[in-house]
Amino acid sequence: MNTPPSRVSLSQLQPGSVRTIADLDAGASPTARELAQSLHFSPGDGRIWLEDQRMLLLRSATYGMLRRELIESTGQAQARSLLTRVGYNAGARDAGLVRRNWPDSNQANAFEAGPRMHALSGMVRPQTLRFEFDIARGDFYSEHLWYDSVEDDEHIAAFGFGAEPACWMLLGYASGYASAFMGKRVLFREVECRSMGDEVCRIVGKPADQWDDAEEDLRYFDPDASAQDMRRRIQVAVPPPLPQTPEGEPIGISAAFSAARHLIERVAPTQATVLFTGPSGVGKELFARTLHRISPRRDGPFIALNCAAIPDALIEAELFGVERGAYTGATASRPGRFERAQRGTLFLDEVASLSPSAQGKLLRALQERVIERVGGTREIAVDVRVVAASNVDLRQEVAAGRFREDLFFRLNVFPITLPSLQERRDDIPLLMEAFLRRYAAQHGRRVPGFTPRAVRALVQYDFPGNVRELQNLVERAVILTHPDEPIDLHHLFRSGEKLSPGVGLDDAGRLAVAVPPGMAPAPAPAPAPAPKDADAARYAQALREARYNVAEAARVLGLTRPQLAYRLKKMGLD
Repeated sequence: MNTPPSRVSLSQLQPGSVRTIADLDAGASPTARELAQSLHFSPGDGRIWLEDQRMLLLRSATYGMLRRELIESTGQAQARSLLTRVGYNAGARDAGLVRRNWPDSNQANAFEAGPRMHALSGMVRPQTLRFEFDIARGDFYSEHLWYDSVEDDEHIAAFGFGAEPACWMLLGYASGYASAFMGKRVLFREVECRSMGDEVCRIVGKPADQWDDAEEDLRYFDPDASAQDMRRRIQVAVPPPLPQTPEGEPIGISAAFSAARHLIERVAPTQATVLFTGPSGVGKELFARTLHRISPRRDGPFIALNCAAIPDALIEAELFGVERGAYTGATASRPGRFERAQRGTLFLDEVASLSPSAQGKLLRALQERVIERVGGTREIAVDVRVVAASNVDLRQEVAAGRFREDLFFRLNVFPITLPSLQERRDDIPLLMEAFLRRYAAQHGRRVPGFTPRAVRALVQYDFPGNVRELQNLVERAVILTHPDEPIDLHHLFRSGEKLSPGVGLDDAGRLAVAVPPGMAPAPAPAPAPAPKDADAARYAQALREARYNVAEAARVLGLTRPQLAYRLKKMGLD
């Protein structure tokens, strides 16, 4: 029996598996509604998300001004090249998003998601006239109409009608989406354009090697390369992935993270004492290890001590060492953390918890660069860089009389405040993927990724425990998933975590506040299906037995995942 089109994946397509507009399944994912619901607004922290990608709401007039300035300052060819490449990158990324979040989608519907996402962005209203493709053979042909293009509106307003098409970013997007979808370079051309006086824009897309004069278009994708070099690189389809951060390195791209990382790189070559501050769980020890690793002391030891974990009676012995016979049970002399960190770095976490006596001795060690072991009589010179950390405000501790002012100023030579995870939400998707890879390998689990609603919940969650909490949530979820099952909400939030309401689009395209399904406060349960509705009862039973894994329930019922998802939505069981 042939595999239904909605279950065909790229690896299953054989030569001759031609897909056309007739293969579109009205109920198959991703539907226009599912794509619209992937867009979420978070007004509280000034962010808009398309699944795990941060978006930007921009006035068309602002875009028009930017476009005009580019043309006037760099020339039309350079401006067109830049906007085409920006569009291409956006299209390729959206294709990756569709393939990642709807891997079982009908391939025709997956391709049609490109024009739908184009419309969702507000740039144009597309209408598909024709598309035919055979991924295995590399054949592709697509034709669309574009109505109400923002690029045309702004170009005509600034420069009037001309002899060349003006939908540069839109063409780049279509080319990038189709290229990533096909696995080879696809070029779209605008054969009619409102900027040339035509009534409507019309575009045609074909593989680059099937256009007679592809060099004319390819030069806009790489202005510094010759046409001959571009011909050799026709097969390039998607932009390279973001480089992976080495194990043990802090991960992030947000402005707050980058600012902290810049300060670390500035102070690392020096011998200055560094004080890390910030809430618990932001990764102070990880940043301290990075500071040590890029400093001239990298070949020396890195010694860490959590001051709050050592009883007051033992903290001095831990810091400075102990001589034999210093107290009952001290049967042998042993070095403290200062001696063990010789010519390296000593990291003192939660330094505010030191007793007054230990604070005084730490101050002397920092000032004189000498220590005395507990019960000892000789001074020991130490060459140690001290890096301290605190999750409380040391200035307030000084004001309250709980921390020595002179020690505070000795530690506060180069303060670095590490941001909470709420202040670096742009880093959450990167951290999610890094922790997923780490714990899947550590626990021997096959986890393909996160469901769309799990991604939405994580990027909107407040994370009172910061990066440490995200790390624990992902590890918990990896352990709970079945083989090849994506991480969903019930794997992540199981111990009373409370999610903030999310803001998305309702069916009418208006902003609507909603709490992710399954989270407190829980929505009122949907009414149970009537006994006479045998199908609804059967689907509900299959879902329960499959632990609410829709793909697994669909296999048991002999349906495709999109078919079951569509029926569940109609019955109110999703």
